[in-house]
Amino acid sequence: MVSKRLSREAGHRRKFLAIIDDTPECERAVVYASKRAQSTNGVLVLLYVIEPDDFQHWLGVEKIMREEATATARAALDAYANKVRQKLGIEPELVVREGKPTEEIHKLIEEDQDIAILVLAAGAGKEGPGPLVGAVAGKGAAFPIPVTVVPQNLSDEEIDSLA
Repeated sequence: MVSKRLSREAGHRRKFLAIIDDTPECERAVVYASKRAQSTNGVLVLLYVIEPDDFQHWLGVEKIMREEATATARAALDAYANKVRQKLGIEPELVVREGKPTEEIHKLIEEDQDIAILVLAAGAGKEGPGPLVGAVAGKGAAFPIPVTVVPQNLSDEEIDSLA
């Protein structure tokens, strides 16, 4: 059970959460979430989850790999945040977590009671819609808030008309 959402109460704003990763469709989720945040006077939250499986090495190597992964996460978040600032003039919240993506998404939703919508994008390739969308569809990671799934093949104009 998720804690009560506060986004409709005085002093709070509805937050749209988009996940940043290395999938090509991720950009579509950011475009949609940022447009929805702008059109509803909400807030955009960008989350990058570093998966710890990559750090199973000797301590010195692990530390360097973790630092590199954090730098990669920050660079990816900054790149998307800059695009949102330039196109829409809104300032997104940037969050980096380490862990399994679905678990970290759940934790962030529980911690930030203003997050009201999770926005994911579905890949259009033969490999399927992507791991997070697949998890939602398979109910293995049913999220406690509404999930909007944006098709990867939507253009900016089509997203404008929907958001």
